[in-house]
Amino acid sequence: MTTLKPASMLLGTTRPAELRAWYIKALAPTSTGEGAIDLGGFLLVIDGRDDVQSMNSEPVRSIINFHVDDFDAVAAQLNAAGVEWIAVEDREKGRFGTFADPDGNYLQIISWRKGA
Repeated sequence: MTTLKPASMLLGTTRPAELRAWYIKALAPTSTGEGAIDLGGFLLVIDGRDDVQSMNSEPVRSIINFHVDDFDAVAAQLNAAGVEWIAVEDREKGRFGTFADPDGNYLQIISWRKGA
């Protein structure tokens, strides 16, 4: 039996151009061109849809996590991009920063404690 490795995610939105611009500014500022946004080998595909609400009514249902080595440096990059922070918490297993995209989808940066 084979273990599947995630390669991409489709994010449906009513405003694809705005959401794509936000993701590039916040997460992939060196990204160029059209199509999927490469987030370190994981592809984010943003698709315009008319069968979704403009705001996610259940943002904690699925959260995209980014494991980072330097929490403060990544937080500074996100602050410069104007992200909306939901929470920044020091937990037993590490430091977690939760933020939202313009559609209200949650994302997190996580810096794991050594040995956690």
